[in-house]
Amino acid sequence: MEIFTYAFIRRAFAVGLFISIITPLIGNTIVLKRLSSIGDALSHASLAGVAIGLFASVNPIGSAVAFACLAALAIEFFRRFFPNYSEISTAVVLSIGVGLAAVFSSLVKNTASFNSFLFGSIVAITPGETAAVIVLSAAVIVITLLLYRELFYIAFDEEGAALSGVPVKGINFAFTLLTAVAVSVSARTVGALVISSLMVIPVACALLVSKSYRQNIILSVVFAVCFTLIGLFISCFWDIAPGGTIVLCAAAFLLVLLPFRKK
Repeated sequence: MEIFTYAFIRRAFAVGLFISIITPLIGNTIVLKRLSSIGDALSHASLAGVAIGLFASVNPIGSAVAFACLAALAIEFFRRFFPNYSEISTAVVLSIGVGLAAVFSSLVKNTASFNSFLFGSIVAITPGETAAVIVLSAAVIVITLLLYRELFYIAFDEEGAALSGVPVKGINFAFTLLTAVAVSVSARTVGALVISSLMVIPVACALLVSKSYRQNIILSVVFAVCFTLIGLFISCFWDIAPGGTIVLCAAAFLLVLLPFRKK
């Protein structure tokens, strides 16, 4: 426990705890709506925002959030033109994000700072970034809980929800923005390239053992918190990338859980 005498370790674990709560909250709806690719699209868009922020010498987390929200709006815009092929909108936004990230990252002088957003870095988190992540994460948690019934209905039957009077378009729009915020604030600790995995794998683990929607949400959050804490401890002692370590712990648990599916 001596590692907690260091302030940056305490900040990393605080941020990791909040991130491990918001990612499965968002991930449940993403998985049930079969939109897992939206996490990849928004993570690459947020990475482009990081590169642009570093190039323009502004707060990279702020630019990541702004650019991810713009990407979310772009996804909803393209989806109107391809209502029956929603994966096209995510693929287009992902391509744009990859292109912008590649161009602006080549113009960034401090490549170490940009790389910390690729795979996460617990030593790079500043007190200001910690406060921003906690505030944004708290907002995501509150809004997700307030929209619990609507998200539940839309996740399983979007047409039925619309016929029942649920504002499906507005909820989808708000949820996409929430996903953008969750992805962008997680980039510093977990890494933009692996955040989508943390949104999906804990939910997949919960799907194997849960018996209801509410139980699936609770278990996925518990799994994500455990994976994050274990991954951060391992990365601290072995000095390896925390994001990749967290995701590998989650994937290993999923593989162990698969044989018990029938039982």
